[in-house]
Amino acid sequence: MRKLSLCAMGFCTRRHLFLTFCVIQIISVVERQVFDFLGFLWIPILVNFFEIIFIIFGFFGVYQYRPKYIIAYLLWHLLWIAWNIFLICLYLNVAGLDHGTNIILKLDQTSDSWWKKEGPGCIVVNVDESKYEGCLFDYVYVEVFHSGLQLFLTVLNSLIGICLSRTFLEEDDTFDFIGGFDPQTICIT
Repeated sequence: MRKLSLCAMGFCTRRHLFLTFCVIQIISVVERQVFDFLGFLWIPILVNFFEIIFIIFGFFGVYQYRPKYIIAYLLWHLLWIAWNIFLICLYLNVAGLDHGTNIILKLDQTSDSWWKKEGPGCIVVNVDESKYEGCLFDYVYVEVFHSGLQLFLTVLNSLIGICLSRTFLEEDDTFDFIGGFDPQTICIT
């Protein structure tokens, strides 16, 4: 019986799709990181930094056929999904959360979303009260969109990652060495 190659079975397609989504994730997280730096949102900067590290783990794991790195990527993304759901709830003021008074995202009261005062079309009305008007869209929706995009990419890539890690683990023959636990090679001492 002829053995099919992995690429002939469509395996490389999933692998390349995962790697492509990792690149898209990196680009979107770096974009988010830049705007969090501009707004001095220090806790999201730290969380985004870890996200970048674990995306690199996932990329390396799939590229080098290392299922443990993919599993680390998947476990981190459980926290990343929770973080983005929290951000959506925070910016939409769901369940008693208020992004205006909450200090979870910032270490000082002066830091805020860059999009709040620098968004397209925003004009400063009163500097003392930090009042802005004429914005093309509210900064809350920009932040919710960022988190929603991260959720979409994370869930999609996590599903592909689960399939790939299962495939890698099923085909992992690292323990099949001479002197393994095969019945023919067990030595009784």
